[in-house]
Amino acid sequence: MTLQNESAQTNGFNVVIDALQANGVETMYGVVGIPVTDLARLAQVRGMRYLGFRHEGPAGTAAAAAGYLTGKPGVALTVSAPGFLNGLVSLAAATVNCFPMILISGSSEREIVDLSRGDYEELDQYNAAKPYAKAAYRVDRPEDIGLAVARAVRTATSGRPGGVYLDLPAKTLSALIDAEKAAASVFTVTDPAPAQLPADDAVARAVDVIAAGKKPLIIFGKGAAYAKAEQEALELVEATGIPFLPMSMAKGLIPDTHEASVAAARSLALKEADVVILVGARLNWLLSHGEAPHFNPDARFVQVEIDATEFDSNQPVAAPLAGDIVSVLGKLTPALRAAGVQADGDWRAELATKREANAAKMAASLQAPHTPMGYFGALGVLKKAIDAEPDTYLVSEGANTLDIGRNVIDIHLPRHRLDTGTWGVMGVGMGYAIAAAVETGRPVIALEGDSAFGFSGMEVETICRYRLPIVVVILNNGGVYKGDGVNTHGSDPAPTVLDLQARYDMLATAFGGTGYHVTTPAELDEALTAALAAGTPTVINAVIDPTLGTESGHLTNLNPATAIPTK
Repeated sequence: MTLQNESAQTNGFNVVIDALQANGVETMYGVVGIPVTDLARLAQVRGMRYLGFRHEGPAGTAAAAAGYLTGKPGVALTVSAPGFLNGLVSLAAATVNCFPMILISGSSEREIVDLSRGDYEELDQYNAAKPYAKAAYRVDRPEDIGLAVARAVRTATSGRPGGVYLDLPAKTLSALIDAEKAAASVFTVTDPAPAQLPADDAVARAVDVIAAGKKPLIIFGKGAAYAKAEQEALELVEATGIPFLPMSMAKGLIPDTHEASVAAARSLALKEADVVILVGARLNWLLSHGEAPHFNPDARFVQVEIDATEFDSNQPVAAPLAGDIVSVLGKLTPALRAAGVQADGDWRAELATKREANAAKMAASLQAPHTPMGYFGALGVLKKAIDAEPDTYLVSEGANTLDIGRNVIDIHLPRHRLDTGTWGVMGVGMGYAIAAAVETGRPVIALEGDSAFGFSGMEVETICRYRLPIVVVILNNGGVYKGDGVNTHGSDPAPTVLDLQARYDMLATAFGGTGYHVTTPAELDEALTAALAAGTPTVINAVIDPTLGTESGHLTNLNPATAIPTK
């Protein structure tokens, strides 16, 4: 018998969805199971989109890429313990890359975990996540879910963005709560990532440092792309004439074809520049920590950075500009213009000469005979496709495939290139590609080395299941780096050898997509053109010369000595 004055009730599952929707989250990426399956079901019932993956790692990388592309936290959903651990790498990578992401995982009850009583998939996930995330929150009462989601949203997006872990025990999800009380506990975060303007004296200092330079250089990083600072970046370059170098995921912030781009003269620009202006880029290993001989040892640094603790992390910063990129450039460019700062014509001419010489070498490599097909023959086809349709997103991973492709393929629009990022982690390709297709609705080319593809290749089934406009192009040289290694001490393949005869294209046909097996640039061109026109899931297995490729691509210097000692 139900009393007439009994209040309506809801549960933790509903409150999670209420809180996510109140903060603009429309999509979740994940793998279901105990205890979160009903959360995914309810998300669909309530109008959210849930995309189910075959492994939590790619689901997490998809959420991270969604955060990068949209500026709102991407959300990944996993089961407890093993599922959580599978997603933890993606959470850590999101934090290192400064992508806003929230990993939501079901978990065991605290009173069982703390006594090590051996619960189903028991693990202290909350404390395990803390070292690898920007923050971690555990919710033990359904009335706290709204607050926890709000804190996660603000933490993930404010300041330097990053990954946040949200721990939801099964008991919290299923617990009943008064519906009115639940509704009152949910709120929308106001201005989750507020603007941070630089101090006027900091801007004046930066102008003095830049004006004193004879060979200034701007380096744009993916932080500038994430900040959607393309207009401000272009105004800075065109107001001052200062040449710029885009990091890999900043390609397209200003079109790669812009006359001030010195990507084709990178080494010369870094070695000679006496003032380096870092905009959304960090002096980490990707920039050789700012050290000679890669950099001019007398260079002075100006750095635009929202987190002041990053200043002086590898080199002394002469002019730190603390603030968000849009706000900083909004004050810096007018100040430079007012001071009449202009890059020296001889410096620009020196870089232009080097850029043109290197471009001519690249053109010769692209036009050379390609029998058997090599990297330049294959990548020239992808360059032509992106040039013809600049609004196609490019995802790339691998060693040589990634490194050579970055040099060959021009990007014309911001945030249209996603790759392995700060950690150089393999396995991001399928997750990033899925997020790009889902969040933008545009066609995506996932350019994969055959080794890199293996980390998340089963997500081809996910691509086919959701009928996403993704073309996966695998440059198959039958190996990690290359496929001609020989084990002289036994019958097993050498450590770097894969199967050159592998028919990766058949993965697509197995799941209802389209597959192509190609061995020449002409065949690749025909297959890629057809695949992009069809707009349906496709895998192209592009077989290239197994003798091509270098150990670790362009990162040979990071390898320890490889000689095998013998008696």
